[in-house]
Formats: sequence, C-alpha cells, structure tokens
Amino acid sequence: MYSALPPPPRRDFISVTLSPGEAAGAGGYNNSKAWRRRSCWRKWKQLSRLQRSVILFLFAFLAVCGVISYTNMGEQWKSLMNKSSEDQKTELEIPGLKPANPAVLPAPQKADSNYPEFSPQKHSKLLHVRRGPPNLQIRPPRRDARVKAQDVAGKTKEEAGQADKEEKTDKSIISWRGAVIEPDQSTEPPSSKIKEPEKPSSAEVEDQKEPVPINERQMAVIEAFRHAWKGYKEFAWGHDELKPLSKSYSEWFGLGLTLIDALDTMWILGLKEEFEEAKKWVATDLLLDKNVDVNLFESTIRILGGLLSAYHLSGDGLFLEKAKDIGSRLMPAFNTPSKIPYSDVNIGRGTAHPPRWTSDSTVAEVTSIQLEFRELSRLTGDEKFQKAVDAVMKHVHSLSGKNDGLVPMFINTNSGQFTHLGVYTLGARADSYYEYLLKQWIQGGKKENELLEDYMRAIEGVKKHLLRTSQPKMLTFVGELAHGHFSAKMDHLVCFLPGTLALGAHNGLTADHMGLAKALIETCYQMYAQVETGLSPEIVHFNLHAQKDRKDVEIKPADRHNLLRPETVESLFYLYRFTGDKKYQDWGWEILQNFNKYTRVPSGGYTSINNVQNPSNPEPRDKMESFFLGETLKYMFLLFSDDVDLINLDKYVFNTEAHPLPIWAPA
Repeated sequence: MYSALPPPPRRDFISVTLSPGEAAGAGGYNNSKAWRRRSCWRKWKQLSRLQRSVILFLFAFLAVCGVISYTNMGEQWKSLMNKSSEDQKTELEIPGLKPANPAVLPAPQKADSNYPEFSPQKHSKLLHVRRGPPNLQIRPPRRDARVKAQDVAGKTKEEAGQADKEEKTDKSIISWRGAVIEPDQSTEPPSSKIKEPEKPSSAEVEDQKEPVPINERQMAVIEAFRHAWKGYKEFAWGHDELKPLSKSYSEWFGLGLTLIDALDTMWILGLKEEFEEAKKWVATDLLLDKNVDVNLFESTIRILGGLLSAYHLSGDGLFLEKAKDIGSRLMPAFNTPSKIPYSDVNIGRGTAHPPRWTSDSTVAEVTSIQLEFRELSRLTGDEKFQKAVDAVMKHVHSLSGKNDGLVPMFINTNSGQFTHLGVYTLGARADSYYEYLLKQWIQGGKKENELLEDYMRAIEGVKKHLLRTSQPKMLTFVGELAHGHFSAKMDHLVCFLPGTLALGAHNGLTADHMGLAKALIETCYQMYAQVETGLSPEIVHFNLHAQKDRKDVEIKPADRHNLLRPETVESLFYLYRFTGDKKYQDWGWEILQNFNKYTRVPSGGYTSINNVQNPSNPEPRDKMESFFLGETLKYMFLLFSDDVDLINLDKYVFNTEAHPLPIWAPA
C-alpha cells in the first residue's frame, strides 16, 4: 500500500587543505599591502565609467583649490614681510635708477619784486590754492575701464563720490601730488585677457607732504591761461582753435583740439571749475563717429595723449573710454603693405589714405605715436595698439639709408623704404623720432635696448655731422645736412633737444649729454634775446664767420613768424628741474613777459605773429594754436615751480605734446 521511500539526496564534499607556506606565497589573503592594493584595484574596475570620472574630477578640483590657496597665502605673507622694510623708506625708488644728475632744486625763494604786468591783489584767492584737486593720483588699469561704459555720465558722478569717500577713509593712497603708479611689469605686448584690478602696495603710495605754495610767477601763468581760456570759451567753445582778433574760430578736425589739449594743464594749474566744465563737454559733445579725415600723428599726440593724461591725473574713466574709442578709430591707418601707417584716417568710415600728393609719410609722424598707443594697450589689455606701433619701430630700426643714426625725413607707405635720401635734420619731419627713441626706452622700464642703441647712435651722428658753433658768441647749434652740404639753418623745433639730452643724462646716460644740453639751451635762449621783440622766429640762420656788427642769429623774411611754440620753454623746464640753476627760470620769465607784450589780445586769447623783428607792429596772424595751452603755458608753470614732485620725472614721461604718461615699473 505504501510506495517505496525515495533515496536520500546525495551530498558531495570538497576537501581543501591550505598550508601556511601556500597562504603566504601562493596568493592567499593575509592583510598585506600588496593584497589590499589588488583588492582596491578590483573594486575600482568594478565601478562604472561615470562613477570613476566623478571621483577623478573631485580630486582634480580639490588639487587646484589647494594650489590657489597656497599661492594667495604666499603672496600675502610676502607682502607682510616686505611692508616693514618699505615703511622705513622716506621716498619711493625706481629699481635700477641711478640718476647721473639728480634734481637739486633749491628751497623756494621769493619771486622777483619787479612784477609790472600782474598785481598779486588781483589773484589773492589763489595764494593758498593747491596744485590741482586734492585726490590727484595715477590709478592702475581697472576692469570697469576696459569694458564699454553703459552710462558715462552716471559713472562720472559715482566715481566722484567714491573719490571723496576714499579721501576720508584711506589717506595713504590719496595724494595731491599725484602718483600712485601701478603699471604692468613688462614691456611685452599686454595680454588681451582682462585683468583684475591690482592693489597698490605700500611702496607705491607717496608720503604726504605739504604743498609748495604757488609763487607770483606761477600765478602769472595761471592768469595768462585764464585770459586765453576766456577767449576760447567765449568765441570758440568746442571748436579746434581760437581766432582771437576776429573773435571766431578755425576748424581742423572738428574735435575740440584746444579743449582736449588743455585738460591736463587745467588739472596741473588747479583750475577745477574750468576742468569740470571741459569734462562735461567731453562727455556730451565729443562725438567721434563723424565723417572727417584726421591726421594720425596730430590726433594721436593731441587727442589720444590728452585723454590718456587726463585719465591718469583725474582717475575719471570717461577719459579712458574716449581714448579707447579714438585709438580704435585710428587703427585703419596701419592697414598698409609695409605696416608703415598712412598719414590720414577717416574716423567715421574707418578708411585711411596717404596725402593727396604723395604716398610718403614723414618719419617723425610714424615714429612719434608709440608712447600713446603703447599706454593704451597697457590700460585696456588689448595688445593690437602696441603691436602696430612696435612693428613700425622695429622696421625703421632695420632700414638702410641712415647716416650714423640720422634718418631721412620721409618713408614710403607701400615699400616701407626711406625716400628723399641724403637730407638730415632735427627740425620739422624728423625731430620727434629722436625724442621718442629715448622716451619709449624710459617708458618701458629701460629694457628695450634697440631703442637706446638707436638714440645713442643718433646723438653721435648729430655731434659728427650737424653740430657747429656760431660767431661772434660761439653759440653751439644744430644745423642740417643735404647731400653732403652743411646748412647753418636751425628750426625752433630743434630746441626740444636740450631737454631730451638732459632727460637722458638724468636717466644714467653719458654725462657729456648734459654738457651739450646746457650749451644748446643757451643758443635757444639767444634765439629770443637777439631778436627785437624778445621772441624767437620759426627758423634762424647762424653766422659761421665773424663779421663786424653782425649778430650770431640772422632771420630771413619768410621765417620771422612766431607760433607761440613751446620747445625752448620745455627745455628750460628740464634744465631747471635737473640743475636747479635759477637763470633758466629767469629766461622763461622774460619769454612769458614778451608773449604778454606782443601776442596778448585784450578781448581774450593770444595770437601768433608774423614779424618778430618789428616791435611796433608784429603783424598778428589771428590764430591761437592749441599747443599754447597744452604745452607752452604748462611748461611755464612747471618751470616756475620748485617742487620736483609736480609731475615727477622719475614717474612720468611727457609725450611730444606735453601730456604726462606714467613710466612703467621695472620688473
């Protein structure tokens, strides 16, 4: 009845015997490091690709954060260690700068009591005026200044409020003398990447000093400026140049040349109201999108240079935005086969062309725009500006056709070669080439040796080919050379050279440059003193042979005009700043008095004149050049100052239109 029971299930057993030696030597687990590594690797391989990627990313992120934190902590520690030693210094130093002729200005002395033209009572309000607004400073490149402003007017008000706040909260970085300089540390083209604002270290902040009082001669310059500005404001406001006799204006580019040229002069003279009024015009009425041809050189040194200088002195980003705009609009000039720029640019259409009558540009014009475009690159972070002008200098450096460093006056924009060979001058069309060789070297921290080599070679060429002495007073002058024939002709423009030579000697170049500078400034002064009105003509010829009743200086009828030029006053400023010799101030004072006597227009303004040899009728030309306010009166004011920190020449370099730009700090 019952079925048979199923057989019990079969059980199989496996017997494994492990010996101690096998466990240790044949791969058995024993908690060793090797076993754990193999175990971790098996677990890692078991993870999905996504899981492994996430883990690797986290490790990489943590590593980067650690490096950044270490770097920041290192910089902070370094700055703390340096601060104590820097605080012991009484004044700022530029590394590597050992002036051969340091400034040795004497203590301020009372101005001459003989003061016939201007009564101090008329300017009693100026007796305690400081030089410029109280928060004069050089600011480092800023992020907000490198991008297009959304609302310029609103930004201007906001920055003004911030400046007032900074003056109350951080006295150490506000200086009425100016000069918190934070330039880039290299002369290489700047990165196009926008940089974060850099914080000025304690070594970059000037010690506070009591301002040097404005003296009577400086007050006379202020009065002259206000008289000139009165005429411009009343009869030519917003236009290029004043015609003071006809009480009208002349237009060159239609960009307010006189107003922009005078911005930094007003700041340096402390004319706050005039400066603010001019700034409003720049904000609302300086329209650059217009169909007009402008000269590349003139618009660069006057407009771009003037805006950059105004930005550095005031710190107002409005001026940098305008500078970037005009700089960008001038760039089409460099679109040539040789990269030697055309002379003229249409800033509205974005086209450029040479003059109507030639395909040549002048050497001075294409090699005297570098300071401005290089500084624009440094401030904006856009390297295209500096690359364009540096390429010009490198090309000119490599050219043949020079004569012991002296260059011809013209260069072809198509071939890139010098033209009109054999003619050498330091006057018109070549002058500022030599000036900018030295000043670019100074601006860039004295590292660009090609520029220095070209400058030194050129000065030796001047000594060898162009330097002569006149009769009867043995005046040293610079003539011209045309196809081997020497001409005893010297432009007033050449009077920039004494100041340039003195600047080079101050920056450590050979001491005989200072000796030559002193000899040449004596000659430039005699170009005024030996003339009936006490004003220099545009061109003079020197007598090489002694003749009875003949002066050193001879003037031809076509050359006897005076355009209110600044070159002699400019060199007087440099010589006084570096030597402290009061005679240079006295010579400048004579020149200012003669400007007032023969060129001042009662209704406002000053006028160039046609005949410096006729005191009874100097034949006014009815034109006040913009450089009279931008250069001549500015250098006059600086000449009469006994304060070496009023535009300190170890911190600033002037462009050829007298607009100060900061010297880049050495690496």
